[in-house]
Amino acid sequence: MPNRVARLTRLAGIRAQVGYKRRLVSYGSKPSLVVDNTLDRQFDVAAPNRAWVTDITYIRTLEGFAYLAVVIDLYSRRVVGWSMQSRQTTDVVQQALHMAVWRRKPKCRVLIHSDQGSQFTSMDWAASSALTILSTP
Repeated sequence: MPNRVARLTRLAGIRAQVGYKRRLVSYGSKPSLVVDNTLDRQFDVAAPNRAWVTDITYIRTLEGFAYLAVVIDLYSRRVVGWSMQSRQTTDVVQQALHMAVWRRKPKCRVLIHSDQGSQFTSMDWAASSALTILSTP
């Protein structure tokens, strides 16, 4: 059935919210470079559990924002870990990483690539990502 989703959303009276106000914020400083870009846009990986990428995004809901962190294995392009919370903290990305390690149980070190957001540049994240990958059997 073509356009099934469009038909069902129209019948249910569901519409996408188009745009909303964004605050323009400028902190006036250059972003800190914590770690060199080791991945260097080499997204084709030869084996699983060699390189993972992670990011955090927000989803607007009626109750406020929900923050979703995901970890993706570049070999299979599958989401291997995720976490969602009501606050954008380091904990949400740590939980996603812990889930990825728990689900995949990598046998060797994994390159974890992320942006330079505050959640990924914190000392908690650096300690968590290093210890998590090194402590796997």
